[in-house]
Amino acid sequence: MGILELFLLAVGLSMDAFAVAVSIGLTMTKSGVKKPLIVGLYFGVFQGLMPLIGYLVAIQFAGRIEDFSHWIAFALLVFLGGKMIIGGFKTDEPGPEEASLTPGRMLPLAVATSIDAMAVGVSLAFLYVSIIPAVGFIGIVTFVISAAGVYVGKIVGAKFKSKAAFVGGAILVLIGLRILAEYIF
Repeated sequence: MGILELFLLAVGLSMDAFAVAVSIGLTMTKSGVKKPLIVGLYFGVFQGLMPLIGYLVAIQFAGRIEDFSHWIAFALLVFLGGKMIIGGFKTDEPGPEEASLTPGRMLPLAVATSIDAMAVGVSLAFLYVSIIPAVGFIGIVTFVISAAGVYVGKIVGAKFKSKAAFVGGAILVLIGLRILAEYIF
């Protein structure tokens, strides 16, 4: 696998993380570097870690999780998205992501957006790809794209503050539905 193919793979894997990062940025009220870096770090680490896990465990584990990984991702994203949508209707509270980027909030998002990367790790094992540079590259690309997504969401959110949490939650729900639809169809 060449560098261009690996780059395209990394960008493809990072699109769910980008969409979630945009939804987080939608609810931001303060500009800064810390939150985009935190979001990028969570998503980058998990997007790099999951293919490594898939690579190391290969067929045994992937065969077992493949049957229900879409349900896990769907449930996590719909639950978190639903909370954001409900928070969007409460005008006296900030959106749920604005309150904090705690591990309890970020870990489920990072896992949900990177489960598909585990199956990619299995594929990388069969392609005899040098896994450490590959997962490092995937993680770095996802980090950059996710951090940029927070800024994109912040710019859009500044224009539509009252609807930001609702839109961010809807994005998470739609990603969950897309994951489920890909499995069903």
